Amino acid sequence: MARILVLDDEDQIRRMLRRILEKEGHVVFEAEDGGEGVAVCENDPVDLVITDILMPNKDGLETILALRSNKPGVKIIAMSGGGQGMPSEGCLILASDLGADAVLQKPMSKSDLLATIAQLLPHADGLSNK
Repeated sequence: MARILVLDDEDQIRRMLRRILEKEGHVVFEAEDGGEGVAVCENDPVDLVITDILMPNKDGLETILALRSNKPGVKIIAMSGGGQGMPSEGCLILASDLGADAVLQKPMSKSDLLATIAQLLPHADGLSNK
């Protein structure tokens, strides 16, 4: 299936997404922030990045910009529950404007997540966007 990088500063969210994605047969990588995530993408080609927006160090918006510059073929799903005075809708609109292929509001359902992935990666076998 696909090679997917999950970026979120919350361990619990990363673990939950990993479990869901691995049950679907995907290979999953994890990172706690955008800086670590961009480094993972440099070392291991991935088909899809699922990134939170609000993270310390390098946030999701900066990560989207970096990936669009360095890895233009990778698909990106941005997710946010909002926070720190910024509603999730504003974060997600901005993420979409900066190049995210899809956006999901936290908490998202398993079915919404998997449907979004299927839409972005309809032929997940044999991928690896470099």
